[in-house]
Amino acid sequence: MLATVRDRRAALLWAAFATVALVSALLVMRREDRLSDLHIYYGALTDLRAGRPLYAYVAENGGPFTYPPFAALVLGPITLVPEPVLQVAWLLATVAAVVALAVPVGTAVARTPSRRHTAVAAVALVLMLSAPVQSNLRFGQVSIFVVLLALLDGMEVVPPRLRGVLVGVASAVKLTPLLFVVYFVVTGRYRDAARAAGTFLACAGLAAAVLPGESWTYWTRTMLATDRIGNLASLGNQSLHGMLLRVGVDEASLPLLWAGLVAVICGVALLRARRLAAQGRPGHAAVLVGCATVAASPVSWTHHQVWPVLAAMLLIGTSGVARKAAGVALASAMVVSLGAALSAVATRPGVQFLFENARALGVAALCLTGFGGVAVATARARRPRPAGRAWLRVGVAATAAVAFFAVQPLPAGADPTFKAYALDDVTNPRYFFVCRSATACAAYGTGAPVTFGTRKEKTKVRVNGVVSARVTRLEYYSAPGGAPRVIPLLSPYAGPRVFSFRSATMAHGRLVAYDAGGHPIAVVDDELAAAFG
Repeated sequence: MLATVRDRRAALLWAAFATVALVSALLVMRREDRLSDLHIYYGALTDLRAGRPLYAYVAENGGPFTYPPFAALVLGPITLVPEPVLQVAWLLATVAAVVALAVPVGTAVARTPSRRHTAVAAVALVLMLSAPVQSNLRFGQVSIFVVLLALLDGMEVVPPRLRGVLVGVASAVKLTPLLFVVYFVVTGRYRDAARAAGTFLACAGLAAAVLPGESWTYWTRTMLATDRIGNLASLGNQSLHGMLLRVGVDEASLPLLWAGLVAVICGVALLRARRLAAQGRPGHAAVLVGCATVAASPVSWTHHQVWPVLAAMLLIGTSGVARKAAGVALASAMVVSLGAALSAVATRPGVQFLFENARALGVAALCLTGFGGVAVATARARRPRPAGRAWLRVGVAATAAVAFFAVQPLPAGADPTFKAYALDDVTNPRYFFVCRSATACAAYGTGAPVTFGTRKEKTKVRVNGVVSARVTRLEYYSAPGGAPRVIPLLSPYAGPRVFSFRSATMAHGRLVAYDAGGHPIAVVDDELAAAFG
C-alpha cells in the first residue's frame, strides 16, 4: 500500500514536470528573441565556417561569442541543420539534461531506495521551475550541459578509468569547472586530477591546431575582456564580484578585496567538500564545489546558477529543521526574484539589498557552512525536540535577520539595481520616455543644466532627462559618502543630449552636473527624493 502511494506521488510529480517543461518550451518559442544565446552560437560558427573571425562576430542584440575556441569545435555541427530545427532540438536536449541532473541528485536526497523515484521527480520539478533552468531554456544556453558533465564526474558516476575526463571537457568549453581539478587533488583523487588537467590541455591544444588564430585571440585578449560579457554590476550577475560592484567598492580596492574573499570561500568550500567526500557523500561534495564556482567566478549569470538549486534540494532532503529551512529559503531565492516578489515589504534599502542579492549571499553562506556548521546545522547529540518548536526558532531567527537589515542604511554607493543606459538603448521607450526626437527633446529642455522626469516601478526608479550644452559630465551618488556613478551623456539626435539610468532608491540620491572646467553647476537631490516618495 505504501509503495503504491509513493508510485502515485512520483507519477504526479513527473506529470507536473512534463507540464511545466511543455509550457515553458511553448512560451520560449513564442518569444521574438527566443534562444538568443543559441542564435549567437549559430551565427558565430556560421561566420567561422565562412572564414570570418570567431570573436569578431556580434549578433543583432550586440552579443558576441565569449567561450574558448574548443567550444566552437564542440558546437560546430549545430550549423548543419536549419536554426528553427536546432531550436527545438536544443530545448529537448535541455529538458533531458534536467532529468539527467535530477537522477544522481535525487538518489543522494533519498534516504531509502524506496523513496528514490519520488526524490528524483521532485528534484526534476524544482529544477524545471527554477530561474536558472528557465534561463537556460529561454536563452538556449550551454551552461546546463557544463554543469551536468562536472556533476557526473564529481559524483564518481562515470567508470573509474574515465573519471576526470568530463571535467576536462567541461572546462575546455567553459573555464569555471577547473576548480574541480583542485577538488580532486584535495580529496586525494590524483589520477582524476591528472586526467582532468590532461583532457583540458588536450582539448585546448586540439582547438589551437584547428583554429590557431582564434585560439591566440582568445587566450591573449578575449578571455580577459570581461566587458564583452555585459554589465557585471547588474542583478543577473549573482557572483561575489557582482555583489561587490553593487555595494559600490571602489575600483582600486575591488581586485584585492575580491581575490581575498574568493580565496577564503573556495578554500573553506574545498575543505568541507573533502570532509563530505570522506563521509561517503560525493554528491554533496560535488555540488558544494559547483556552488563555489558560482561564488568565485567574476560572472555568474542566472543560467550559470544551477548548482545552488541542487544544493537547496540536498539541504531539504537532510535531517534537521534548520537545514530544511535553509534549503527552502535557498530554493525560494532560486525560483523567484525575492526583490520583485516581496516588493511590498522590501521598501527599506537594507532589506531590498538583502533580497536583490539573496542568491549571492545564499551561495556564499553555503560554501562557508558546507551543508552544516553554525548557520544550518542541528547537533545530532542533542535530544530530539518537537518539530513545532524547531520551526518557531527558525522563524524567529529569520525575522530577526530581516529586521536587522531593515534598520541598516543602504551602504554608501551601493545600489542593487543601478544601470546607466547607452546609445543602443535609446530606442526603448521604457528607458527613454521624456522625449523621442530632436524637436521634442529641444522643447523638453528648459534651459536649466538638467531637466528630467522619473518613473517609479516595484523595485526601482527610472530617471530620464536632457542636459544643456554647458554640461560636460553628469554623476549620480546613491548615498552620502559613496563613490559616484558616471551617467553617459548621449547624442541620439542633432542638438540636445539625453541621459537615462535606474536606481533602487532615490531617497539619498544626488545628481551633480559639471561644466568643462570641472565645476559643479547643478545639484539635484530633493527632487529625486520626492520621486522616490
